[in-house]
Amino acid sequence: MQESRLKNYLLLHLIIFIWGFSAILGALISLDAVPLVWYRMSLAVIFIVLYFVLSKKSFKVDRIGIAKFFVTGILIALHWIFFFSAIKVSNVSVALVTMSTGAFFVSFIEPLFFKRRIKVLEIVLGFFVCIGLYIIFNFESQYRLGIFYALISSLLSAFFSVFNGLFIKQYAASKISLYQLFFGVIFITIYLLFTDGFSASFFELSKSDWYYLLILSSICTAYAFITSVKVMKYLSPYTVILTLNLEPIYAIVLALFIFGEQEKMNPEFYFGAFIVLFVVLLNGMIKNKKSIRNKINEKPVRKN
Repeated sequence: MQESRLKNYLLLHLIIFIWGFSAILGALISLDAVPLVWYRMSLAVIFIVLYFVLSKKSFKVDRIGIAKFFVTGILIALHWIFFFSAIKVSNVSVALVTMSTGAFFVSFIEPLFFKRRIKVLEIVLGFFVCIGLYIIFNFESQYRLGIFYALISSLLSAFFSVFNGLFIKQYAASKISLYQLFFGVIFITIYLLFTDGFSASFFELSKSDWYYLLILSSICTAYAFITSVKVMKYLSPYTVILTLNLEPIYAIVLALFIFGEQEKMNPEFYFGAFIVLFVVLLNGMIKNKKSIRNKINEKPVRKN
């Protein structure tokens, strides 16, 4: 059992490393954000459909589920468009550090849907996150547009994460992902049709772009998603969420190694980034302690 936990914990780190690498691929692919996301989601749908066929999974979903996945699929598509837009107008480091604010957006959105009070602690920690972002804004003013796009992307991710927290109680994670990606493709396709985006040049991709897109859609999207679901069977949600906060660190180190000078920032950026990441980690640790305490209190007292 212990070996299984260790194996899956290492696998979780691999998945997070892969997700961090998706930001690197977004910077390497020459496409603009909208066509990039269209290709990513389209190819990912194909790979996940193949997974369904090979594993003989059912595609059946009720009409209410279809409506839910249609709305959240649009949110996911917009989330990725703003995310890759942030990378294109700034860099990987700025986009991913700003994306770390997602946990705090969830703290304010979740009570609306799960009918609980907003906690004072979450407001205080959110305030410190704002301080970290202000430091980054103030000293890296040339990246303000990228930070703005990343904040929108983070907010959108918070919304569909909360929705998925509700959906997972009724639907399989694989079905949620498949239909959300599918409807995301439909949404972007309609947008491109109305804006005459499907020109001849849209389908003229370089070999390197095709190579990066195949990695992005298969390994960084389809494989990472399916594997992350399996990992959740062996690791606690807290372990997964806390470890996910390492994604910006992995990606920033990768970006510095791959892009060099382009990713080097002022010392103030790293100070602001440290505040953001530290507060996010602290938030996870505090919530984990409370969760453990609540479980201990809920245990029935054994009578002799």
